[in-house]
Amino acid sequence: QVQLVESGGGLVQAGGSLRLSCAASGLTFSTYGMGWFRQAPGKEREFVATITSGGKITYYADSVKGRFTITRDNAKNTVYLQMNSLKPEDTAVYYCAAKYGGTSRRGEEYAYWGQGTQVTVSS
Repeated sequence: QVQLVESGGGLVQAGGSLRLSCAASGLTFSTYGMGWFRQAPGKEREFVATITSGGKITYYADSVKGRFTITRDNAKNTVYLQMNSLKPEDTAVYYCAAKYGGTSRRGEEYAYWGQGTQVTVSS
């Protein structure tokens, strides 16, 4: 079965960095666009970043542009989110997701989701 497993979350101070990883199995990873989303308590899930299946095109939410970088390694079936200059407002559970046939900012269009990893940024 398809599984997406996030890792790398934790507690960091404002201005610090984290790298999230999402390991995929049970799907032909190189044919899927991948996305990162996040959700804070009491808030709706929001788009963070997405990357095309070949890794050549990326899109970011305005709130993270210049600070976060999404990459993928198709040989390792893994997508990453490098997060720099973290702010308290980045605190959320971060989810990776897979969408066959392209990328999207809309979570409803993603077929598979990971369990999430908590990122907490202290001030």
